[in-house]
Amino acid sequence: MEKVLYVISLFIFTSCSFETEKKKEKIEDINSLILSYPDSVNLLVDRGESYFKEYKYDLALADATKAFRLDSNNIKVQMLYAEALNNREKRTVNDVLVAQKNYKKIINQNKKNTRALIGLASTYNYQQDFDKTFQYINEALRINPKYRNAYVLKGTTYRQIGNIELAKSSYQTAIQQDPDFFEAYFFLGQMYQSENNPICIEYFTTALDLKPEYPEVRYQLAFSKQIHGRLIEAVDLYKEMVEDTVDFYKNRAFFHLGYIKQFDFSQIDSAIYFYQKALEVDPKHVESWHNLGLCHKEQGNKTKALKSFSKALKFNPEFKISREEAEKLNK
Repeated sequence: MEKVLYVISLFIFTSCSFETEKKKEKIEDINSLILSYPDSVNLLVDRGESYFKEYKYDLALADATKAFRLDSNNIKVQMLYAEALNNREKRTVNDVLVAQKNYKKIINQNKKNTRALIGLASTYNYQQDFDKTFQYINEALRINPKYRNAYVLKGTTYRQIGNIELAKSSYQTAIQQDPDFFEAYFFLGQMYQSENNPICIEYFTTALDLKPEYPEVRYQLAFSKQIHGRLIEAVDLYKEMVEDTVDFYKNRAFFHLGYIKQFDFSQIDSAIYFYQKALEVDPKHVESWHNLGLCHKEQGNKTKALKSFSKALKFNPEFKISREEAEKLNK
């Protein structure tokens, strides 16, 4: 019997904290001012930078693009425009080239601009030119040996080329420069999780303490506790997740609750309940259909089991283990 347990990292950040409410109020205030002064470059940059800090890169880009049309020689505008282009999820090769060009413009005006140097390094990282990536990272570190973002990009680059130990070391150095740097704890948690090292729980716990409003962190922490046998704690975290407004996390929370009930506690009726709740949120969730089929099979309900495996295959015809289970039942 092949069961399904998995975790997918989206690194999606959605927030409901008091701090975020204050940021929303700030943006609303700027929105009102922009209605009165729609061509104010300073206001556009101010709002764009606020969006950027909240990972809303497309909104930041919209403001940066308008500001760039109004004043393309303004260094703050050039920086926001480059950063928004270079960080948005659906950036293109051309986006990165344009960002690269603007970073170089900024550096030509100020060779000690470490933010631009690391931005430029990240464009070369995107282009898989790791020699130039490290060249500009090291240049930034010669200017400021304590520049946190340089160590972050260094860690990310080492991770890409497969040098996990140096990646860990770089992220640890980033934390030394900024003990409250959430992303470094998160990335370290991911790396130790991939090695099945329970120390990942410590890093995810710290990350969650720093950013309790980010559901991805709670998910990673819950999953880490689940695979390392801290099941009751994992269940508590998953139960918190079912209240999330993002369907992805709600679905996964119900799925993992079903998994724990099925494979750890042998409570098949409860497992069925949670898989059905997962499927209410996402009716195409293949893994829930498959494990639901296993539950029905264990209860001796061949018809329902076949129907569940059939649903899994309907949504993913390549889902081999459901096909194999259905074939066994048909024999």
